[in-house]
Amino acid sequence: MTETDDLQAPAQTDAARSASVTVKLRSFSRSLPMTLLLAREAVMNRFRSSLHLFNLTEQQWRVLRALNAVREIEVTDLANATSLLAPSLSRILRDLEGRGLIRRRPDPADLRRALISISDDGLKVIAAVAPYSEEIYAEVEAAFGAERMETLQALLKELTETVNQLPDRSYRADDLSDDLRDIVGLRRARSR
Repeated sequence: MTETDDLQAPAQTDAARSASVTVKLRSFSRSLPMTLLLAREAVMNRFRSSLHLFNLTEQQWRVLRALNAVREIEVTDLANATSLLAPSLSRILRDLEGRGLIRRRPDPADLRRALISISDDGLKVIAAVAPYSEEIYAEVEAAFGAERMETLQALLKELTETVNQLPDRSYRADDLSDDLRDIVGLRRARSR
């Protein structure tokens, strides 16, 4: 029995089993978020040591890569482009700016906003990391296959676009039973 098989067994208490509670849920090994996460981790493990060589985190590298693709970008747009939450991005930008890898200036159209660009030193770091990055890409592509890699990237792009076009889902605590709200630590909003 594999570790994954162990995870597929229902984790129910004796009371739940005796009450014949059945949970219809796809097996853990077939969970799309977990499959994507495991693939991401496998790929990122190949890149991490090269990033650490340059004292960069994955998120810092993501920001530098995004900035390398544009002349200048507003912070909110950068957060969206890098899939980083605003507080995390703020901390990353502060660090990269302190190291001289990016520049920040007020947006002349709205002085409350900042425009971010990569600095000359940031470009030097990109140029220094690039050969390591491309070597790793080539290694992964050689092992996986160039055609399969192209297909995978096209499918992932298509999946992203498809899921992003689905209508938003909104779940409310009021939809849960009192028992479940208690179990998960939610309380019914009091009527006024």
